[in-house]
Amino acid sequence: MARVHNFSAGPAALPTSVLAEIADEMMDYRGCGMSVLEMSHRSSMYQQIIDDAEATLRRLLSIPDNYRVLFLQGGATLQFAGIPMNLMRRGRAGYIVTGNFANKAYKEAAKYGEAVLLASSEDTNFDRIPDMADINARIAAEAAGDGLDYVYICQNNTIFGTMFHELPDCGDVPLVADVSSCFLSQPLDVERYGLIYAGAQKNAGAAGVTVVIVRDDLIAKGPAFAQTPQYIDLKTQAAKGSMLNTPNTFGIYVCGKVFRWVEQTGGLAAMAERNWAKANLLYDLLEHSELFHGTAQAGSRSIANVTFRTDDARLDTAFVTGAAEHQIQNVKGHRLVGGMRASVYNAVTMEDVQALATYMKDFEAQHSLSPRSN
Repeated sequence: MARVHNFSAGPAALPTSVLAEIADEMMDYRGCGMSVLEMSHRSSMYQQIIDDAEATLRRLLSIPDNYRVLFLQGGATLQFAGIPMNLMRRGRAGYIVTGNFANKAYKEAAKYGEAVLLASSEDTNFDRIPDMADINARIAAEAAGDGLDYVYICQNNTIFGTMFHELPDCGDVPLVADVSSCFLSQPLDVERYGLIYAGAQKNAGAAGVTVVIVRDDLIAKGPAFAQTPQYIDLKTQAAKGSMLNTPNTFGIYVCGKVFRWVEQTGGLAAMAERNWAKANLLYDLLEHSELFHGTAQAGSRSIANVTFRTDDARLDTAFVTGAAEHQIQNVKGHRLVGGMRASVYNAVTMEDVQALATYMKDFEAQHSLSPRSN
């Protein structure tokens, strides 16, 4: 069976061993005579599936007992509203805008209170993370002034290929992070955050599940707004074990499989080593290329999304077209920025990345005025 080299930003590549396990269990899950797709979410068998998924994730991330793990729906987009509706008790929160999704979250929060723009890299088309010393000084000043309910970041910016390599110093203000495109790609210290969330479709499973990890004290009193819809009420979701309504049962099952795969392949430290090796292969190529150039500043480069382009949009189009002919799929950049993007998530193999690198070198040899010598 031929499989392409899939660099999709999400839904993204899944481990082939996980896909094989799912296929094997599709018609009859462990002798129960039915598929997980057909199984009641109230059954004891399904309870074992969701409990195992949570337990595995807790082991991977060393999640403390005073944090809840929720498997919700609605993607990151629902949490843009859900976070202020649950946490904005003073009516004031700080946002660091480093890309499209952080900007969307910032604008959504402004519907529920004062969204304070702490820093932004929009002036250079989101090619970097703003200076951390400036960010920390601004957080301290705002916290000492009118106060902040939380500080919000999008830790990895899928479209622009940047990521936070250092977290803001928020003091006693909870840090909230959208970690969708770097979730499970490297170790993460949960206690540095008040709340983190991730769409599963990049590194953690199939589209349709959003993992939310939130500290107990932040949701103990219920949501900040009395009119918060039940589904977005994190206290209620925690009390119901992510089963206020019928959850994405099959999606959670897939997440559990992926969590196990990450654990069995060495955990997050080993995953980070492999992921940086893949990303750095491409970054090194870009550093030495006369045709391609990366679009993210070196100190802000992502572990997950390598963004690059030529200086000619027609060449970019030709590159993407030619890539497909070489069984290299989903390297077209996001519609907001153009160019190219290779998402090197956990399930993307080094062999996939090497195939892309070889194609890039060959393409440059054909199109550059002075082709590389190596």
